[in-house]
Amino acid sequence: GDLHAHSKWSDGGNTIAEMAEAAKAKGYSYIAITDHSQSLKIAGGLSIADLKKKKREIDKINSKLKDFRVLYGTEVDIDSEGRLDYKDETLKEFDIVVAAIHTGFKQSKSQLTKRLIRACLNKYAHIIAHPTGRLWGTRDAYDIDMDEVLKAARDTHTHLEINAFPQRLDLNGPNCRRAKEIGARLVIGTDAHTTGQLESMKLGVSVARRGWLTKEDVLNTLAVDELLMGIKK
Repeated sequence: GDLHAHSKWSDGGNTIAEMAEAAKAKGYSYIAITDHSQSLKIAGGLSIADLKKKKREIDKINSKLKDFRVLYGTEVDIDSEGRLDYKDETLKEFDIVVAAIHTGFKQSKSQLTKRLIRACLNKYAHIIAHPTGRLWGTRDAYDIDMDEVLKAARDTHTHLEINAFPQRLDLNGPNCRRAKEIGARLVIGTDAHTTGQLESMKLGVSVARRGWLTKEDVLNTLAVDELLMGIKK
């Protein structure tokens, strides 16, 4: 399945049902709809009231689907101090919590590293998305102590994402290899904002192979029940 995708609830171009049908057509057994959190206004981040409505929609869709599940997720913002954008009482309700830095890229190496480590320490943060923040042709990776982040992820049972979006491909191959050496767990997510962008999963798989990963190293090669057991902290 795919653990990082957006819908019209935030800045996506398709409904949850459309994203689910497209993922099912690809042979997946699940997709996590991880719309943006409340502070990211520019991307239509969801308020607490919005989240309740979205959850009801997902439950309704799941009641009609066979051999497929939509996971209730969020891409929650990591603030300048490393705190997550929703309180724990809200985070614990999600199936999948993807945490990501979207602001403050020019902080020092130490500050950025501490933000990511603090996010890993939150017991409801399952995945760190696009860990180095790079955008091809637009923004270089921000400066972090990668080994320290990988060790924190390993020690807190937090998964690091290979973001398969073509402008990201982050983690890259060498960092995937280093993650495997250190013992950090990984997932691949497309960060798809439309049904067509689900196709970029193959790019993420290519990055994983470049990092010498196998299916045993990538959590979302598992069936949904195994995945949900494996993602818990």
